[in-house]
Amino acid sequence: MAAADMHHHDTIVALSSGSVPSGVAVIRLSGPKAGEVLTGLAGSLPSPRHLALRQITGHDSREIDEALVAWFPAPSSFTGEDCVEIQCHGSAAVVSAILREISRLPDCRLADAGEFSRRAFENGKLDLTQVEGLGDLIAAQTETQRQQALGRMRGRLSELLTDWRVQIIDLRAEVEARLDFSDEGDVADALPHDFVQNLDALAGELKSAIRDVAVGRIVRDGFRVTLAGAPNAGKSTLMNALAQSDVAIVTEIAGTTRDVLEVPLDIGGQLVLLADTAGLRDTPDVVEAEGVRRAQRRMAESDLVIVLVPGGHPVPEIKADCPVWIVRSKSDRSDQPVSGECLAISAKTGFGMKALMAELQSLVTRQASAAAKGEAVLVSRERDRVLLSECLQHLNRARDFHEVNELLAEELRLAGDAIGRMTGVIDAEHVLDRLFAGFCIGK
Repeated sequence: MAAADMHHHDTIVALSSGSVPSGVAVIRLSGPKAGEVLTGLAGSLPSPRHLALRQITGHDSREIDEALVAWFPAPSSFTGEDCVEIQCHGSAAVVSAILREISRLPDCRLADAGEFSRRAFENGKLDLTQVEGLGDLIAAQTETQRQQALGRMRGRLSELLTDWRVQIIDLRAEVEARLDFSDEGDVADALPHDFVQNLDALAGELKSAIRDVAVGRIVRDGFRVTLAGAPNAGKSTLMNALAQSDVAIVTEIAGTTRDVLEVPLDIGGQLVLLADTAGLRDTPDVVEAEGVRRAQRRMAESDLVIVLVPGGHPVPEIKADCPVWIVRSKSDRSDQPVSGECLAISAKTGFGMKALMAELQSLVTRQASAAAKGEAVLVSRERDRVLLSECLQHLNRARDFHEVNELLAEELRLAGDAIGRMTGVIDAEHVLDRLFAGFCIGK
């Protein structure tokens, strides 16, 4: 069922605690019949927001399980509707039996992906940025991702956006007062003396946030590190050493790696996406040539490129829009002197690995520190950048007007609308289906 076709009069149910078997499974219900369903299963409703031990029985009076149940009457619930949670034993048989009992009832059905969160949004319990933060929190793998997602879910970005939108509305009110009430004695013809100053200050805050989207993206999506170099430069061996696992095939045959192989690492609480790539060289082999093309594309998308150069080999020319480190690899095989500007390592013997890891952790930590400087970490999505840029564009156009007119008011209205679309206040329907479809069932 498409998200747009959801029936809001239905009571929905889903397993919200992940796959079974498990020690405990949490089954969640939301909708007008949630309390009635719980009464039928458990005999009575517990006190609101208090756990109670109940025997769960089916329509045939057979006992299904003994569980803790909680009752959350509307509007004081996650979705804003009547909600129920059943904490039962996490066996597939128990969970299936309870879901089967509930879904057989009229107007009760299994929830679609993200339907609980969508109902929370549509009932005003969460705005769109908070929903995105909730999704990020569920997917968080590292400490910095958790902090970023939690701040967004708790509404810190929403507060900032609301403040910006209120400022725009105040500026627009000054303009429209002069358009609509110019003949009133208490409305001056000229705009307030600080009008342009306030407009410029707001534009400056938006510029800063737009610049910092890249930092927020690194926290949310990971710091992308690419290992590059000629064939047999030691990239796969280094990959295995850093990942502490045999994730890449290592042979003496040049061109073994044909594709981009990526592994996630947690370095200092920051997600690092480490990629092994095909050796850079001209080759008539069609498959290997495609691997080289993918390696070059990955380097172009990276936050750091580590170029491995065996001792005595020339340093290749690497073009990238990010820092490029030259690392002399296989130092256990070479008597060639190493420049002080390069790190020397042997992934096979471990020589230099601590120094390389320290340099990498230092760089990642600096990125995390930059992200932690304030609200900038909360803007982390391409949608954030696009809408903030759109808002700034309209503010800049408004700045170009030197007299009060309808076009000035319209530019300010469009600027406010762009901020409104970030929180879902205005015209959010086109992003909802895609957003909620990415959620797991039960959330």
